[in-house]
Amino acid sequence: MRPTPLPPILVSIWRDSIDTFGTADDGRLFFNERGGLVGSSTYSRVWSEARELGLPPELVASPLADRPYDLRHSALSNWLNAGVDPTEVAERAGNTVEVLLARYAKCLHGRHVVDNKRIEDLLLEYE
Repeated sequence: MRPTPLPPILVSIWRDSIDTFGTADDGRLFFNERGGLVGSSTYSRVWSEARELGLPPELVASPLADRPYDLRHSALSNWLNAGVDPTEVAERAGNTVEVLLARYAKCLHGRHVVDNKRIEDLLLEYE
C-alpha cells in the first residue's frame, strides 16, 4: 500500500460508496457478492456495458477506453492536461516521471480543441 492524496470531492465519493456498499472484511473497496476478489471477467463485462451506455456509437466502435486499465491512462493524462506537475502525477501513480511521460501522457479525445485554443491565446498575446 502507498498513501495517495485525494482532492476533497473524491474523498466524498469514496465515503459515499463506503456508506452505501461497505468494504470487504479485509478493507478492500471492491469485492464480489461473497466479499472476495472481483474476477477479471466481471470487470471486462461491466466495462463493455458501461462503454456502450456512456459513449456515442462512433466511439464505442473505436479503441477509446477499450479496456478497464485505460481508465488509468485517462486519469493520468487528465491530471497532466489539467496542469498538475508531472512529478506529482508520477508520485500519485507510483511511477517515475520518465515512465509517466513515456506511457501515460496521451492525448485525450477532443483535447486538441482546448490545446489549439491555448496556443492561439498565447500567440494573440504577441499581437
